[in-house]
Amino acid sequence: MTHRTLRQVLIVIWVAVAAATIFIFLFQRDLIDEVLQDTAGTSLVAAATLYVVFACLRGFTLIPLTSLVLVGIVVFPPGLLFGLTLAGIVVSSLLVYYFSGALHIEEILKSKHARILDRVRNLLDRHGFLIIVAWSFFPLTPTDLICYLSGVARINIWVYLAGVIVGKGGICALYIYFGDVMLRGLGLR
Repeated sequence: MTHRTLRQVLIVIWVAVAAATIFIFLFQRDLIDEVLQDTAGTSLVAAATLYVVFACLRGFTLIPLTSLVLVGIVVFPPGLLFGLTLAGIVVSSLLVYYFSGALHIEEILKSKHARILDRVRNLLDRHGFLIIVAWSFFPLTPTDLICYLSGVARINIWVYLAGVIVGKGGICALYIYFGDVMLRGLGLR
């Protein structure tokens, strides 16, 4: 199989997964809540597995992890939810990082935006950890975008992962903690 054919197959898979996930997220959100609630009622292991699968695949769609965490706050105890969320963050971030390389997005960006790509690569090489932490922590920026850029720029994988874990893990920890406090305050937990 040639690189071109592989890239086309990967793009088709990516578009299909992204389209299905976005459709479910936008038009069948109750289905996600229902499936997680039903699964949690029958088996915590099954619900946790389903949560991690959603958390891992979500990265391809640029859908925020926050929505999944908010559902998880109702279903899981805080410590377990944080662990599951971190697992989803790590797997999703690695998939997006390597997927951007497999798609050869760099070649496309180099041909059209070489100067911008060089600037981004230079910035990430010099201040990658801090940029990735800040980008991942800030709630209004899509973390998956910095994951794609880091993959294209071939940032050191350990610097990249550490930045995403600290940034995204930090903001998710705050969501989980305050969500749990609110549920306890309302007498729902």
